Amino acid sequence: MRVSAAAEQYATQLTHVRRLSPATVRAYTGDLRDLAAATGDPALADIDLEALRDWLWRATERGDAKSTIARRTATARGFFAWAMDEQLLAVDPSLRLVAPKRGRTLPRVATTAALDTVLDTATANAADGDPLALRDAALLELLYASALRVAELCGADIDDLDRSRRTIRVVGKGSKERIVPYGDPAARALDAYISRARPVLAARGAGSAALFLGARGARIGTRAVYDVVARALAPELGVETVGPHALRHAAATHLLDGGADLRTVQEMLGHASLGTTQIYTHVSAEKLTAAYRLAHPRA
Repeated sequence: MRVSAAAEQYATQLTHVRRLSPATVRAYTGDLRDLAAATGDPALADIDLEALRDWLWRATERGDAKSTIARRTATARGFFAWAMDEQLLAVDPSLRLVAPKRGRTLPRVATTAALDTVLDTATANAADGDPLALRDAALLELLYASALRVAELCGADIDDLDRSRRTIRVVGKGSKERIVPYGDPAARALDAYISRARPVLAARGAGSAALFLGARGARIGTRAVYDVVARALAPELGVETVGPHALRHAAATHLLDGGADLRTVQEMLGHASLGTTQIYTHVSAEKLTAAYRLAHPRA
């Protein structure tokens, strides 16, 4: 079996058995497609350690980041371990493959003042009732208020929102469901969007159940969310390449700065672990909400 054919089977296993997110599966399969192209798509058994090292070396010469090289190393190890389990190989060529050490660079964190400006500007832009401006204001407020991943935001349905309790139910990585609170500014923005803008957008489409809709009435896509966030944040932060994760990272940082417990934030973010030695601790919805109200600057 050739590398590309085995990679397709591996992608199916990642999706349906391990239930990884679509973005993660795309990243891994992209790595394996690159491996197949770099090696001429040989039979799986013809890939050896030197071929794998040469593949990573080419990526290094190309200027790929250390984090990318590290991910590709992990991809190869996972792929060949699976191939061994499936008895497609007699020897695992990736056992001695070493990843470069990843740097501990921290992303830039937007200040509360900067985000107040961004969110207040979004609210002002929505004052004339434009449906997309109302949607964007609600989208930005919710991303920061609840520290959602972009895939979680895009996957949320209107019925996932509990407006009386100001919480949203989302499905995160590994299909794990959690309930996350949001504050007054997000509640006001969501109420305005749902009552004044969403019906207008929904009328353009086929009746999507999605919470956030695109200009044509279908469920909003991740690319559109990236564009909304970039337009809102770039002028204030002074950088062009900024996406939804900047709001998630800012929310987590600001909660901790405000005194929230580390494991409460861990639960809110939906992280299985904040570090390799940290034990995942469940926090009740009541405790999470109480800590959120006390710690989040826009609660």
